Parts: sequence; C-alpha cells; structure tokens
Amino acid sequence: MRLRFTFADQDFTATLEDNPSARDLFSMLPLDLTISDYSTNEKIAYLPRKLTEEGSGRFGEETVGDLCYFAPWGNLAMFHDPYSWSRGLRLGRLDQGARPLLVRGEPPLRVEALS
Repeated sequence: MRLRFTFADQDFTATLEDNPSARDLFSMLPLDLTISDYSTNEKIAYLPRKLTEEGSGRFGEETVGDLCYFAPWGNLAMFHDPYSWSRGLRLGRLDQGARPLLVRGEPPLRVEALS
C-alpha cells in the first residue's frame, strides 16, 4: 500500500507496512488534514479518528523518514530528524526521504491512496 502526500509545494509518497493500523489509515483515504511542525524533529497531522492499536508495540530501528502513529494523541508523525520510540506504531516510511518535511508552517495536507 502506498500513499501520496501533498502540502505547500511538496508532493511525495510513502510505503505502508503490513499491520492493522496502516490498513486502518489506508481505509480512511483520501484525507484533508493540516500538517504542522512539532518539536525539532517531526511534522504531525491529526486524524479525524483514532486508528486501531491492534498489533502495536515497541519497534526498533527508528530512522529519519519514518511515518508513525502516536497513539495517545491520535496523530500521524513524520520524522525529518532522529527520534526515539514513543507509544505508537510505525506505519511506514517516506519513499524519497525526509527532505519534503523541512518546509515550515501549517499548510493543508492531502493524503491519497496510490495502490
């Protein structure tokens, strides 16, 4: 399963992992959200509802370009700098890396299914 993200002048894709939360996100598409800067290492976007947490748990190999779900707040998190695991689940990874996330601000975000 692949997603297309569009915001500001950025257009990029992500490949989802095969887990219940990623499939739940995919079932919600298309989505029109707002993306915003959070902390110094990520962009976040709040979903219209929480995703299933079935199969969630600690994961390793956290890396720049991860697309994650932060369960306590119910938001997507996309990392453009290093991070450490927090309660949630990795949903997938950005296909072209994290460079598109370096645009600052809170523009509208469109998330669509590619396949």
